[in-house]
Amino acid sequence: MSLGVSMVVDGMTGVGKTSLIDVLVAELDLKPYTEIFRDENDLLGKYYTEGSRWCFPMQLSFLNNRYSQYKEACNMENAVMDRSIYSDPIFAKLYYKTGDMEPEEYFVYKSLFRTLVDSLEPPGFVVYLDVPVEEAIRRIRMRGREDELKMPASYWRDLHEVYSEYYDKFKLSTLLRIDVGDMDFVNNKADRKAIVKTIKDFYKVTVDS
Repeated sequence: MSLGVSMVVDGMTGVGKTSLIDVLVAELDLKPYTEIFRDENDLLGKYYTEGSRWCFPMQLSFLNNRYSQYKEACNMENAVMDRSIYSDPIFAKLYYKTGDMEPEEYFVYKSLFRTLVDSLEPPGFVVYLDVPVEEAIRRIRMRGREDELKMPASYWRDLHEVYSEYYDKFKLSTLLRIDVGDMDFVNNKADRKAIVKTIKDFYKVTVDS
């Protein structure tokens, strides 16, 4: 065993990140670190009710919390995370594109993000669960979480676009991109076996190297 974050699982809302981590923890020598949502000043609530003036402080607060939690995970043995600071820029970019974050604010955010990640040991690799946008929306609607159902399809399409752009250019760690659009690794044993094998093989190569 070794200290540090061995793997981060990331992907669109509803793609099955947490479910996959549960499977991987049972199959590999990994310890789960579950991201804890912290919003001490209800900045998210203020952003939703009062608008974009709260977007920048909200995103800085989330960035700070993800930085702290990643450092905590680095003190574990063979940690696996559901999202992490390494995907935080996706949401900042989304808010910049929608106009909720000003160009000057986005510049400050990106500068701070680079400073923070430069002080961290990157994960062994990132598993990006890729899924077509309409399939992602279908899964989100199917699981039926109230806060997610309030969001229009256009929001999920914008988020999916930013996810794809981000991971097309991702260089902060080794990346394993898996298309799960036709997979149901939660309920289908064959799909579960296939995705576990893909990640196991990649994990073994990463650990051995």
